[in-house]
Amino acid sequence: MAPLSTAAPSSPTDLDPAAGALPAAPFPPVTFHGLHIAHGAGVLRPRPWTVLQSRWGRALLDVVPGGPVLELCCGAGQIGLAAVAGTSRRVVLVDRSPRACAWAHHNAVANGMADRVEVRRGMADEVLAAHERFPLVLADPPYLTSLDADQWPDDPRAAVDGGSDGMAVARRVLEVAAAHLAPGGAVLLQACGARQIRALSPAAARLGLSLVELREVDADRAVARFATARLRTP
Repeated sequence: MAPLSTAAPSSPTDLDPAAGALPAAPFPPVTFHGLHIAHGAGVLRPRPWTVLQSRWGRALLDVVPGGPVLELCCGAGQIGLAAVAGTSRRVVLVDRSPRACAWAHHNAVANGMADRVEVRRGMADEVLAAHERFPLVLADPPYLTSLDADQWPDDPRAAVDGGSDGMAVARRVLEVAAAHLAPGGAVLLQACGARQIRALSPAAARLGLSLVELREVDADRAVARFATARLRTP
């Protein structure tokens, strides 16, 4: 995997303003699992609780096969970057938002990880080659219903609106994850609580993914681990 995709700008301010992607002045950076993460308008602010996904992912890297990590709906890139920080693993960060990709690229460089990070802008099924496989897939898709997303006007709509039932993007993420998961690999998916994970489980099962473990922060925040039959423990 080549370091830092040439399709990604070298910094957020290199984005083409004509494309509507030039970020406004950045917000104060946040510390996320030891990394300094910058972000700006149009990108969801890193949420402290989501470090659970990074820590869990890091632990799984000790048991899944070798190879690069994939993060879908990466936003500013903090979850995937934190998962591989301190390891020799590479990570591919994917988001359809030009702004998100610019900040993810910036954060990889700022945290000294440019040689192990590739940022790809676009829909996941368009920027991943059919043959690519990843032992760990991370995803934090938008999971609010469109109606509930109306209650969060300060958040980027595309980053929080999961469709009429809140699961439209999550279902597509599971499809992409299943298609690109290496044998013995694992998927860590964020969702709007255990109820949403359970609602997604039948779709995951049809794709060959089984729900292995669910970790809840509260009724509206959870991370689930899906895996094929080849990896059921730990």
